[in-house]
Amino acid sequence: MGGEGRGAQAPFGLVGHPLGHSWSPEIHARLGSWPYALHDLVPEEVGPFLREGTWQGLNVTIPYKRLAADLADVRSPAVERLGAANTLVRDEGGRIVAENTDVLGFSWMLARFCRERLGASPRAVLERRKALVLGSGGASQAVRYALEEVAGAHVVIVSRSGDETYRTLAERHADAALVVNTTPVGMYPNCPASPLDDATLGALTELAGVLDVVYNPCRTGLCLAAERLGLPFESGLPMLVAQALYASELFQGRDLDDSLVGQIGRDILSSTLNVVLIGMPGAGKTSCGRALARLLGRPFVDLDDAIELECGRSPERIIREDGEPAFREAESRVTARCASGSGLVIACGGGVVTRADNYAALHQNGTIVLVDRPLNQLSSQGRPMSQDKGVERLARERMGLYRAWADVTLACTGSAEGDARRVRALLGL
Repeated sequence: MGGEGRGAQAPFGLVGHPLGHSWSPEIHARLGSWPYALHDLVPEEVGPFLREGTWQGLNVTIPYKRLAADLADVRSPAVERLGAANTLVRDEGGRIVAENTDVLGFSWMLARFCRERLGASPRAVLERRKALVLGSGGASQAVRYALEEVAGAHVVIVSRSGDETYRTLAERHADAALVVNTTPVGMYPNCPASPLDDATLGALTELAGVLDVVYNPCRTGLCLAAERLGLPFESGLPMLVAQALYASELFQGRDLDDSLVGQIGRDILSSTLNVVLIGMPGAGKTSCGRALARLLGRPFVDLDDAIELECGRSPERIIREDGEPAFREAESRVTARCASGSGLVIACGGGVVTRADNYAALHQNGTIVLVDRPLNQLSSQGRPMSQDKGVERLARERMGLYRAWADVTLACTGSAEGDARRVRALLGL
């Protein structure tokens, strides 16, 4: 632990445990605070590393934000109030200065969301109105601070125990104007779980919007619920990038252009959103998907192959031996697992649209492309559903679902390579 070799000497970095995969190095490289290392430290290593390390600027994540505030020599007003810091810098005298750029990052996200999605400033939307903050941890306190200071909102902290719980939320707070999730519920890989179900969220009849500080997956379970109810929503990627920008300004001692937040966020989504191919059996999803994966340099997943690998039998054999319902159950299980990943090209079986839950799994972190080929060009060989029902009947049952699920439609070009190039152009990849 603790980072070794060249990473230990990097002037910038992230301290936490466990860290796993982090987008922070990529973001900070774009912002100019580089080299940037990940320091996965156990508790007894944190103090010596902060005091004796050669770092210039650090981000701090769970579980060390309070410890970082305690060890700092100088604390910003936000850190003093919250007792937690996620950004540390060394000043010219060698003192450790603590800031909480989570507050600044959420404030940036809130301001843009209100301006672009709700058409007004945060104060115009939220002043003296109720904002429900789900969770009571460190991120919750930063969000509360921003909502009160930036928007003048009346903040209610909702947690699993205490005076304000999820059980009484709809009964007591139907007049809430905003919901913000600060819990890890719905974070990869446990997605698309949500801290609130559709019924509870729908009972909040005066909601203007929903925000989630979780940034992976792109559309969290709470965001998907908001989308189903027709509510404006946003997950936590803008906050992640904005807080990194403000931290990087402190690291480098210079101002950065705020437009970098949107640019970096778009670039991250472009590289991490899955490309999901759906369509009729025999439409060419697998051949197009393989060609597209090669073109983009991404991993390719064929869900039928993934099902065979997990179950030890091909989809055709499962359907013949156990029936279609058993196969659909296996298909949904494998779809949920594979679609929770990032940066993949995924080819789905033709019947994936027959279960509504599969849409949430695929949509949470993906752009769905309908591969549309004329029916007279579809082959039914090795496709038991096409053979049993016939292509025309399957099309009558499924084409409406394909079109409803699709973000874009590909009119097949006649070759897998041509289809792949067309998908890349349609998605701007």
